[in-house]
Amino acid sequence: MILSAIIILGAIGALSAIILFVVSKKFEIYEDPRIGQIQEMLPAANCGGCGYPGCGGFAAACVNSNSLEGLICPVGGNSLMQQIAEVLGKTVGSFDPKIAVVKCNGSCKNRPRTNQYDGAQTCAIASSLYSGETECAYGCLGFGDCVAACTFAAIVINPETLLPEIDEEKCTSCGACVKVCPKLLIELRKKGQESKRIYVGCSNKDKGAVAKKVCEAACIACLKCQKVCSFEAITITDNIAYIDDNKCTLCCKCVSECPTFTIIER
Repeated sequence: MILSAIIILGAIGALSAIILFVVSKKFEIYEDPRIGQIQEMLPAANCGGCGYPGCGGFAAACVNSNSLEGLICPVGGNSLMQQIAEVLGKTVGSFDPKIAVVKCNGSCKNRPRTNQYDGAQTCAIASSLYSGETECAYGCLGFGDCVAACTFAAIVINPETLLPEIDEEKCTSCGACVKVCPKLLIELRKKGQESKRIYVGCSNKDKGAVAKKVCEAACIACLKCQKVCSFEAITITDNIAYIDDNKCTLCCKCVSECPTFTIIER
């Protein structure tokens, strides 16, 4: 009986092994070895700034695409994409480096505090409860969710203005801060020639008089910047000006024309 049990168990084990082998071959998924090679070249930030789920997803996209046009690792930049193109033997397009900017200039001086918040110190929770410690419902809350989201330590909260500040040398334009801001105050914009850029440092959509009352640096939609721009780079929508960095030539005429100094030149 013992011998019979051993033979039966052995047969069952052998049959199971054969079934597992056949199933593994039938459902085997082939992975191009170049995916691993490209992934090793990437910075392993897994920031998602490329639009794919981590560096592995981006590496697979590079290998499986006919061209690298439109694919970019914001951390590695153009130089890394050129290296990937050489390995894969594909063409790659160039892209303009970007940097995160904060579309709010509501410092304590420009936007006085009118109340005090004693709840959880996160922008996500605070924004779901009320408009903030000032009368501007569109301004930065200053609790630093963007700071926590940045894996490159490129953002700090200025203790005097209570606004986030971007370190240009550390920012990789991964977009993590853009996604986490509940007020949608952070935008990725072109670094510009010689790291110079012009943008509107306000997101208040209230009418001019109301916006100016709650913040000295608010956009009042006076149209002066739009009229002085010769390149049609400025549009006014929902009582707020916006500068298209694809059209802006950095002439700076709008900067000096703005009566509330809302347009920021960096």
